[in-house]
Amino acid sequence: MASNMDREMILADFQACTGIENIDEAITLLEQNNWDLVAAINGVIPQENGILQSEYGGETLHGPAFGPTSHSTAASSTPSSSSAFRHVVPSRQIVERQPRMLDFRVEYRDRNVDVVLEDSSAVGDIKHILENELQIPASKMLLKGWKTGDVDDSTVLKSLHLPKNNSLYVLTPDLPPPSSSHSGALQESLNQNFMLIVTHREVQREYNLNFSGSSTIQEVKRNVYDLTSIPVRHQLWEGWPSSATDDSMTLAVSGLTFPCHRLTVGRRSSPVQTREQSEEQCTDVHMVSDSDGDDFEDATEFGVDDGEMFGVASSALRKSPMMPENAENEGDALLQFTAEFSSRYGDCHPVYFIGSLEAAFQEAFYGKARDRKLLAIYLHHDESVLTNVFCSQMLCAESIVSYLSQNFITWAWDMTKEANRARFLTMCTRHFGSVVAQTIRTQKTDQFPLFLIIMGKRSSNEVLNVIQGNTTVDELMMRLMAAMEIFSAQQQEDIKDEDEREARENVKREQDEAYRISLEADRAKREAQEREMAEQFRLEQIRKEQEEEREAIRLSLEQSLPPEPKEESTESVSKLRIRTPSGEFFERRFLASSKLQVVFDFVASKGYPWEEYKLLGTFPRRDS
Repeated sequence: MASNMDREMILADFQACTGIENIDEAITLLEQNNWDLVAAINGVIPQENGILQSEYGGETLHGPAFGPTSHSTAASSTPSSSSAFRHVVPSRQIVERQPRMLDFRVEYRDRNVDVVLEDSSAVGDIKHILENELQIPASKMLLKGWKTGDVDDSTVLKSLHLPKNNSLYVLTPDLPPPSSSHSGALQESLNQNFMLIVTHREVQREYNLNFSGSSTIQEVKRNVYDLTSIPVRHQLWEGWPSSATDDSMTLAVSGLTFPCHRLTVGRRSSPVQTREQSEEQCTDVHMVSDSDGDDFEDATEFGVDDGEMFGVASSALRKSPMMPENAENEGDALLQFTAEFSSRYGDCHPVYFIGSLEAAFQEAFYGKARDRKLLAIYLHHDESVLTNVFCSQMLCAESIVSYLSQNFITWAWDMTKEANRARFLTMCTRHFGSVVAQTIRTQKTDQFPLFLIIMGKRSSNEVLNVIQGNTTVDELMMRLMAAMEIFSAQQQEDIKDEDEREARENVKREQDEAYRISLEADRAKREAQEREMAEQFRLEQIRKEQEEEREAIRLSLEQSLPPEPKEESTESVSKLRIRTPSGEFFERRFLASSKLQVVFDFVASKGYPWEEYKLLGTFPRRDS
């Protein structure tokens, strides 16, 4: 295995021999060949113009590394060159070139097709494979996505120096859209986002602009005017499709390549044109725009105000205001702001909080510490030259929209009208203090739009950052992330304090609950004792009443008994001896003529009522 130093030398020699300047691509090719320099070069350079020998393994190599067109000729001719290659005498030992496989993922509408080919294949071979997969004639396909621009079907893949993994897409402009529904396909195109790569010819600068399919060509040209300062009627365009015949057309129906289309714009050198130039420009109306709207836009160059030209009021030429003037309800004003913002810049934009600024504070700052967010206040101004670019390129960038939705509550206000501006400055003074209000008051129109980052602290609201409109997406994201770092540190402290406070409150609640349960247990115990005592008293009363009743009955029976006959009585007398359950004995004499009830009454008078006891004879044993 080669060391790090050896790999650096192998990488340098590989780039010198192949002319591949992209380090990542060169490393990828070397790793595919396990850092075998000879095999890697064989995989890139055709073996036609001679033999090279490597000092790394003593192998020979066919290749043009030292031919007239070699990128390393200068390096190899210098005695002090660090190249590891030298001229050698041709030998029979030839390293055979192993085919290099390339992977392509080709996208067509809602399908993805994976194609694997050798680098010796041609571009047309990819189309033939796609013809079988997609059931589309190869002649109707436009294969796009090549880093080197458009290529012919006969182009050999090896000559393009492609990486192993590639992504392409197929366009079929000559074929009708899917048969589902033309209106449905059109609606889908209107919702798509087009990436326009616009090259400013004079300064050789590229702009990557995102537009929704519902945007018009006129809106594109006006945005380019903001970026390049070339008035629309002075713009000279290249790259618009021939089907784009009117600046009022939407991008969805203009025939642009989706998802990416290249355009070039420059400034007309002179308003005077030759007849041949005029005829040539008539074939492509988008080379020079002659839109009436552009004349209005550039009328100020000739000393005529755009609001006065042809007697047309300026308010009729401008877009609808973002926010009504002197709106009584902030929620209604924000609803109009959101609707107008969507109509201008598309649906991919921050989610604006609908409600008053106080309600936005409540939503962002006054929930649980873990749920709190930063508050972002977007201040719009229609008269600033930076507004369109900031909104379309920065504020509507997917990365910014996603980051704001996750970490911020976003509230907006339109500062274009003086009444709305004064109203916001009043709110600003009330919530942030006079210093912040004065800072915003002194901002010039061209410094708008502004983006305020607000963090809620225990007893006040702190403005962390004021971002002006003259920024980039990366800078805006960095400043948002920096504010988020400050907020996160404060949020962690707030969460810690809140957790400690909740822990104390939980302990207090638990103690209060334990005390309450103890009181309830004592009260329940006391009530149970009182009930038990009351029951015992009641039972005792019943028992006493029953005993008194039984005693009264006993006395009554005792008094009602006939007198006991004497032993000397001449009448027939029976003497009965009665044993009680406790073992005691009662004796009494009864007249033989007395009824058995007299015996029962006698036993009852001794405390043994016949309802509860039986009187049994001993022999024979029987129940009386």
